[in-house]
Amino acid sequence: MNETLKRGISGAIYIILLLASILYSTESFFILFGIFLIIAVYEFCNLIQISKVFPILFGTLLYTTVTLVSHYNKTTTDTLNQVFNTDLEIAINIQQLDIVLLVIALVVSIKCILFLFYDNIQKISTSSKYLYLLGYIILPFVFITKISFGINDYNPKIIIGLFILIWTNDTFAYIVGKSIGRTKLFEKISPKKTIEGFLGGIVFAVLAGYLISKYYIKANPQFSERSILIWTSIAVIVGIVGTIGDLIESKFKRIAGVKDSGSIMPGHGGILDRLDSVIFVAPIIFLFYQILNYVS
Repeated sequence: MNETLKRGISGAIYIILLLASILYSTESFFILFGIFLIIAVYEFCNLIQISKVFPILFGTLLYTTVTLVSHYNKTTTDTLNQVFNTDLEIAINIQQLDIVLLVIALVVSIKCILFLFYDNIQKISTSSKYLYLLGYIILPFVFITKISFGINDYNPKIIIGLFILIWTNDTFAYIVGKSIGRTKLFEKISPKKTIEGFLGGIVFAVLAGYLISKYYIKANPQFSERSILIWTSIAVIVGIVGTIGDLIESKFKRIAGVKDSGSIMPGHGGILDRLDSVIFVAPIIFLFYQILNYVS
């Protein structure tokens, strides 16, 4: 089969599956990203050369537990009360849990950035491997599910809007870079990325953020300006942080000596190759929403 056709078909299947799961129900969204998490953990374990069984089991358990506790807290509490035949309120402080997980993810994100820009060592210590696995792979999937709730109930438009921004940034960074790119962004890690492409991706992502807030989110008129500011800000975050996430995954692949993280998507590589930007952006966007919620 022609490589371009193969790439187009697998890309279309991925997008259809993604959009269908997000739009169908909260549960289908959680299940799909749970599956993505398992595949991503498997691929990352291959990259850093550690055993896969425990990380997959741990990642699945943590993702499932945090998801159930965070988004089905009342149902979980009622069930526990019935099981233990008690009227006592079994409460789990979701806010404290979120803060702890967010701090871990952000600390590991900083470590990833230092690893990208300053760490010339081509061998990763065992402790760092498991730290990256937790904060760079597993926890971001948890925050992806949390982002979909914004500051209220589940809203598929939020997560779809985020993916549109990431796809827009990636597409136009490539187009602009291919057309007028001259200055290399980070040649030793990703030779094809240029500063012109990087800036072009951000500009078009901001434009997409404006259009999303204006015509897709369709906020109440009195909040329209605030919505535009929020989505254009998210676009800038996606353009900058998403690109860093892409470069970080490229460094892991370079150390492992491979072109792609996996081969599950013909012509595209692995799940990590498709989600490297969104998993690095997810904790930052979650923090952004928490700040918005606090100031409002």
